[in-house]
Amino acid sequence: MTEQSFDGWMKAIQVEMEAALVKFLPPVTQKPARLHEAMHYAVLDGGKRVRPLLVHAAGALFDADAAELARAAAAVEMIHAYSLVHDDMPCMDDDALRRGKPTVHVKYDEACALLVGDALQAQAFEILAEGGLDAARQLAMLRMLAKAAGSLGMCGGQAIDLASVGLTLSLEELEQMHTLKTGALLRVSVLLGALAGKSLSDGEVAALDQYSSAIGLAFQVVDDVLDATADSATLGKTAGKDAADNKPTYVSILGLQQSQALAEKLRTDAYRALEQFGDKARRLRELADLIVQRKA
Repeated sequence: MTEQSFDGWMKAIQVEMEAALVKFLPPVTQKPARLHEAMHYAVLDGGKRVRPLLVHAAGALFDADAAELARAAAAVEMIHAYSLVHDDMPCMDDDALRRGKPTVHVKYDEACALLVGDALQAQAFEILAEGGLDAARQLAMLRMLAKAAGSLGMCGGQAIDLASVGLTLSLEELEQMHTLKTGALLRVSVLLGALAGKSLSDGEVAALDQYSSAIGLAFQVVDDVLDATADSATLGKTAGKDAADNKPTYVSILGLQQSQALAEKLRTDAYRALEQFGDKARRLRELADLIVQRKA
Protein backbone atom coordinates (compact mmCIF):
# COMPACT_ATOMS: atom_id res chain seq x y z
CA MET A 1 0.00 0.00 0.00
CA THR A 2 1.41 3.40 -1.01
CA GLU A 3 2.10 5.75 1.90
CA GLN A 4 0.03 8.94 1.74
CA SER A 5 2.12 12.00 0.89
CA PHE A 6 2.39 14.83 3.39
CA ASP A 7 0.48 17.14 1.04
CA GLY A 8 -2.29 14.55 0.67
CA TRP A 9 -2.45 13.98 4.42
CA MET A 10 -2.53 17.71 5.12
CA LYS A 11 -5.32 18.39 2.63
CA ALA A 12 -7.37 15.50 3.99
CA ILE A 13 -7.08 16.85 7.57
CA GLN A 14 -7.99 20.36 6.38
CA VAL A 15 -11.14 19.04 4.66
CA GLU A 16 -12.06 16.98 7.73
CA MET A 17 -11.43 20.01 9.94
CA GLU A 18 -13.78 22.21 7.94
CA ALA A 19 -16.55 19.61 8.32
CA ALA A 20 -15.85 19.22 12.05
CA LEU A 21 -15.96 22.99 12.62
CA VAL A 22 -19.30 23.25 10.82
CA LYS A 23 -20.59 20.42 13.01
CA PHE A 24 -19.39 21.98 16.26
CA LEU A 25 -20.45 25.58 15.52
CA PRO A 26 -24.04 26.67 16.26
CA PRO A 27 -26.05 26.75 13.01
CA VAL A 28 -26.46 30.16 11.36
CA THR A 29 -30.24 29.64 11.34
CA GLN A 30 -30.34 29.55 15.15
CA LYS A 31 -30.89 32.81 17.04
CA PRO A 32 -28.95 35.04 17.51
CA ALA A 33 -28.41 34.41 13.80
CA ARG A 34 -26.11 37.37 13.11
CA LEU A 35 -23.70 36.34 15.86
CA HIS A 36 -23.67 32.75 14.63
CA GLU A 37 -23.11 33.90 11.06
CA ALA A 38 -20.14 36.00 12.21
CA MET A 39 -18.71 33.02 14.14
CA HIS A 40 -18.84 30.95 10.95
CA TYR A 41 -17.21 33.82 9.03
CA ALA A 42 -14.37 34.01 11.56
CA VAL A 43 -13.62 30.27 11.67
CA LEU A 44 -14.46 28.69 8.32
CA ASP A 45 -12.75 28.77 4.93
CA GLY A 46 -9.39 30.18 5.90
CA GLY A 47 -5.94 29.53 7.28
CA LYS A 48 -3.55 26.59 7.05
CA ARG A 49 -5.03 24.89 10.16
CA VAL A 50 -1.55 24.42 11.62
CA ARG A 51 -2.88 23.76 15.12
CA PRO A 52 -5.37 21.06 14.06
CA LEU A 53 -2.63 19.51 11.94
CA LEU A 54 -0.42 19.37 15.03
CA VAL A 55 -3.25 17.76 17.03
CA HIS A 56 -3.63 15.02 14.41
CA ALA A 57 0.12 14.53 13.93
CA ALA A 58 0.67 14.12 17.69
CA GLY A 59 -2.33 11.81 17.92
CA ALA A 60 -0.68 9.53 15.35
CA LEU A 61 2.11 8.86 17.86
CA PHE A 62 -0.29 6.98 20.09
CA ASP A 63 -3.00 5.81 17.67
CA ALA A 64 -5.58 8.24 19.04
CA ASP A 65 -9.25 7.92 18.10
CA ALA A 66 -10.15 10.05 15.06
CA ALA A 67 -13.31 11.46 16.63
CA GLU A 68 -11.44 12.59 19.76
CA LEU A 69 -8.75 14.20 17.61
CA ALA A 70 -11.37 16.08 15.59
CA ARG A 71 -12.92 17.36 18.81
CA ALA A 72 -9.60 18.51 20.30
CA ALA A 73 -8.52 20.07 17.00
CA ALA A 74 -11.79 22.01 16.68
CA ALA A 75 -11.46 23.32 20.23
CA VAL A 76 -7.92 24.59 19.65
CA GLU A 77 -8.85 26.15 16.31
CA MET A 78 -11.76 28.02 17.88
CA ILE A 79 -9.46 29.44 20.56
CA HIS A 80 -7.04 30.48 17.81
CA ALA A 81 -9.83 32.04 15.73
CA TYR A 82 -11.17 33.98 18.72
CA SER A 83 -7.70 35.36 19.40
CA LEU A 84 -7.38 36.58 15.80
CA VAL A 85 -10.78 38.28 15.93
CA HIS A 86 -9.83 40.17 19.09
CA ASP A 87 -6.25 40.90 17.98
CA ASP A 88 -7.52 42.57 14.81
CA MET A 89 -9.84 44.97 16.64
CA PRO A 90 -9.05 48.72 16.83
CA CYS A 91 -8.26 48.49 20.55
CA MET A 92 -5.41 46.08 19.77
CA ASP A 93 -3.70 45.69 16.37
CA ASP A 94 -6.39 47.56 14.38
CA ASP A 95 -6.16 45.48 11.20
CA ALA A 96 -8.62 45.40 8.32
CA LEU A 97 -7.47 42.22 6.55
CA ARG A 98 -7.25 38.61 7.77
CA ARG A 99 -6.94 35.44 5.68
CA GLY A 100 -7.46 37.52 2.55
CA LYS A 101 -10.83 38.96 3.60
CA PRO A 102 -12.11 41.81 5.79
CA THR A 103 -11.62 41.26 9.51
CA VAL A 104 -14.71 40.50 11.59
CA HIS A 105 -15.08 43.98 13.06
CA VAL A 106 -14.89 45.46 9.55
CA LYS A 107 -17.34 42.96 8.03
CA TYR A 108 -19.77 43.24 10.94
CA ASP A 109 -18.96 45.74 13.74
CA GLU A 110 -16.79 46.02 16.83
CA ALA A 111 -19.42 44.87 19.32
CA CYS A 112 -20.21 41.82 17.19
CA ALA A 113 -16.49 41.00 16.86
CA LEU A 114 -16.06 41.17 20.63
CA LEU A 115 -18.98 38.79 21.12
CA VAL A 116 -17.71 36.45 18.39
CA GLY A 117 -14.43 36.04 20.26
CA ASP A 118 -16.17 35.51 23.58
CA ALA A 119 -18.56 32.94 22.10
CA LEU A 120 -15.85 31.02 20.27
CA GLN A 121 -13.82 30.72 23.47
CA ALA A 122 -16.82 29.34 25.36
CA GLN A 123 -17.67 27.00 22.46
CA ALA A 124 -14.15 25.55 22.49
CA PHE A 125 -14.42 24.41 26.10
CA GLU A 126 -17.93 23.04 25.58
CA ILE A 127 -16.67 20.94 22.65
CA LEU A 128 -13.68 19.59 24.55
CA ALA A 129 -15.72 18.82 27.66
CA GLU A 130 -18.11 16.61 25.69
CA GLY A 131 -15.42 14.12 24.61
CA GLY A 132 -15.54 10.42 25.39
CA LEU A 133 -12.16 9.96 27.10
CA ASP A 134 -11.71 8.94 30.73
CA ALA A 135 -12.44 11.70 33.22
CA ALA A 136 -8.82 12.24 34.34
CA ARG A 137 -7.55 12.80 30.80
CA GLN A 138 -10.58 14.92 29.88
CA LEU A 139 -9.96 17.17 32.89
CA ALA A 140 -6.23 17.40 32.14
CA MET A 141 -6.96 18.47 28.57
CA LEU A 142 -9.42 21.16 29.69
CA ARG A 143 -6.92 22.47 32.23
CA MET A 144 -4.12 22.57 29.65
CA LEU A 145 -6.22 24.44 27.11
CA ALA A 146 -7.38 26.95 29.71
CA LYS A 147 -3.82 27.67 30.83
CA ALA A 148 -2.56 27.96 27.25
CA ALA A 149 -5.28 30.50 26.43
CA GLY A 150 -5.05 32.56 29.62
CA SER A 151 -2.82 35.15 31.25
CA LEU A 152 0.06 32.66 31.57
CA GLY A 153 -0.26 31.79 27.89
CA MET A 154 -1.71 33.44 24.81
CA CYS A 155 -3.46 36.38 26.50
CA GLY A 156 -0.39 37.11 28.60
CA GLY A 157 1.79 37.14 25.52
CA GLN A 158 -0.57 39.54 23.77
CA ALA A 159 -0.53 41.84 26.80
CA ILE A 160 3.27 41.92 26.73
CA ASP A 161 3.19 42.53 22.96
CA LEU A 162 0.87 45.53 23.32
CA ALA A 163 2.98 46.94 26.16
CA SER A 164 6.18 46.55 24.09
CA VAL A 165 5.26 48.79 21.15
CA GLY A 166 8.02 51.35 20.68
CA LEU A 167 10.29 49.69 23.23
CA THR A 168 13.63 47.96 22.70
CA LEU A 169 13.43 44.37 23.88
CA SER A 170 16.28 41.95 24.37
CA LEU A 171 16.23 38.70 22.43
CA GLU A 172 15.38 36.87 25.67
CA GLU A 173 12.42 39.18 26.35
CA LEU A 174 11.13 38.78 22.79
CA GLU A 175 11.41 34.99 23.10
CA GLN A 176 9.48 35.02 26.38
CA MET A 177 6.71 37.09 24.80
CA HIS A 178 6.28 34.75 21.84
CA THR A 179 6.59 31.60 23.96
CA LEU A 180 3.36 32.80 25.54
CA LYS A 181 1.62 34.52 22.63
CA THR A 182 2.21 31.94 19.89
CA GLY A 183 4.00 29.00 21.47
CA ALA A 184 1.48 28.18 24.21
CA LEU A 185 -1.31 27.30 21.78
CA LEU A 186 1.00 25.32 19.51
CA ARG A 187 2.28 23.38 22.54
CA VAL A 188 -1.20 22.55 23.77
CA SER A 189 -2.19 21.40 20.27
CA VAL A 190 0.57 18.79 20.42
CA LEU A 191 -0.26 17.72 23.97
CA LEU A 192 -4.01 17.47 23.35
CA GLY A 193 -3.40 15.30 20.31
CA ALA A 194 -1.10 13.00 22.26
CA LEU A 195 -3.45 12.83 25.27
CA ALA A 196 -6.31 11.84 22.98
CA GLY A 197 -4.32 8.61 22.54
CA LYS A 198 -3.05 7.86 26.06
CA SER A 199 -1.80 9.26 29.35
CA LEU A 200 1.74 10.52 28.87
CA SER A 201 4.93 9.65 30.75
CA ASP A 202 7.16 12.44 32.03
CA GLY A 203 9.69 11.62 29.32
CA GLU A 204 7.07 11.84 26.57
CA VAL A 205 5.80 15.18 27.86
CA ALA A 206 9.37 16.53 28.04
CA ALA A 207 10.12 15.48 24.45
CA LEU A 208 6.88 16.95 23.13
CA ASP A 209 7.54 20.14 25.08
CA GLN A 210 10.98 20.48 23.50
CA TYR A 211 9.50 19.95 20.05
CA SER A 212 6.66 22.41 20.70
CA SER A 213 9.01 25.06 22.07
CA ALA A 214 11.18 24.84 18.97
CA ILE A 215 8.36 25.01 16.43
CA GLY A 216 6.55 27.72 18.43
CA LEU A 217 9.52 30.05 18.26
CA ALA A 218 10.24 29.05 14.66
CA PHE A 219 6.66 29.94 13.72
CA GLN A 220 7.08 33.46 15.09
CA VAL A 221 10.55 33.96 13.60
CA VAL A 222 9.19 33.03 10.17
CA ASP A 223 6.16 35.28 10.73
CA ASP A 224 8.52 38.19 11.38
CA VAL A 225 10.58 37.36 8.29
CA LEU A 226 7.46 37.18 6.12
CA ASP A 227 6.10 40.43 7.55
CA ALA A 228 9.32 42.08 6.40
CA THR A 229 9.62 40.39 2.99
CA ALA A 230 6.20 39.34 1.63
CA ASP A 231 3.30 41.43 0.33
CA SER A 232 -0.25 41.67 1.66
CA ALA A 233 -1.73 39.60 -1.18
CA THR A 234 0.64 36.73 -0.38
CA LEU A 235 0.14 36.91 3.38
CA GLY A 236 -3.62 37.47 3.37
CA LYS A 237 -3.07 40.18 5.98
CA THR A 238 -1.42 43.59 6.07
CA ALA A 239 2.30 43.24 5.32
CA GLY A 240 4.90 45.44 7.01
CA LYS A 241 2.57 46.26 9.87
CA ASP A 242 5.03 45.33 12.63
CA ALA A 243 7.59 47.82 11.35
CA ALA A 244 4.92 50.48 10.77
CA ASP A 245 3.67 50.03 14.34
CA ASN A 246 7.24 50.06 15.71
CA LYS A 247 6.90 46.59 17.22
CA PRO A 248 10.00 44.62 18.28
CA THR A 249 10.54 41.55 16.07
CA TYR A 250 13.24 38.97 15.44
CA VAL A 251 14.12 40.81 12.22
CA SER A 252 14.43 44.17 13.99
CA ILE A 253 16.73 42.63 16.63
CA LEU A 254 18.72 40.04 14.66
CA GLY A 255 18.38 41.18 11.06
CA LEU A 256 16.93 39.16 8.20
CA GLN A 257 19.71 36.62 7.59
CA GLN A 258 20.24 35.78 11.24
CA SER A 259 16.50 35.38 11.71
CA GLN A 260 16.36 32.91 8.83
CA ALA A 261 19.33 31.01 10.30
CA LEU A 262 17.58 30.88 13.69
CA ALA A 263 14.49 29.36 12.11
CA GLU A 264 16.64 26.59 10.57
CA LYS A 265 18.33 25.93 13.93
CA LEU A 266 14.95 25.63 15.61
CA ARG A 267 13.84 23.13 12.98
CA THR A 268 16.90 21.01 13.80
CA ASP A 269 16.03 21.25 17.50
CA ALA A 270 12.49 20.09 16.76
CA TYR A 271 13.77 17.08 14.83
CA ARG A 272 16.12 16.14 17.67
CA ALA A 273 13.32 16.25 20.25
CA LEU A 274 11.35 13.64 18.31
CA GLU A 275 14.10 11.01 18.01
CA GLN A 276 12.61 8.69 20.65
CA PHE A 277 9.35 8.38 18.69
CA GLY A 278 10.91 7.06 15.48
CA ASP A 279 8.91 6.99 12.25
CA LYS A 280 5.57 7.56 14.01
CA ALA A 281 6.65 11.20 14.45
CA ARG A 282 7.02 11.68 10.69
CA ARG A 283 4.06 14.04 10.40
CA LEU A 284 5.36 16.17 13.27
CA ARG A 285 8.72 16.45 11.48
CA GLU A 286 6.97 17.39 8.25
CA LEU A 287 5.00 20.06 10.09
CA ALA A 288 8.26 21.52 11.40
CA ASP A 289 9.36 21.72 7.75
CA LEU A 290 6.08 23.40 6.79
CA ILE A 291 6.38 25.98 9.56
CA VAL A 292 9.95 26.94 8.64
CA GLN A 293 9.60 26.78 4.85
CA ARG A 294 6.16 28.43 4.45
CA LYS A 295 5.83 31.53 2.26
CA ALA A 296 2.67 32.91 3.81
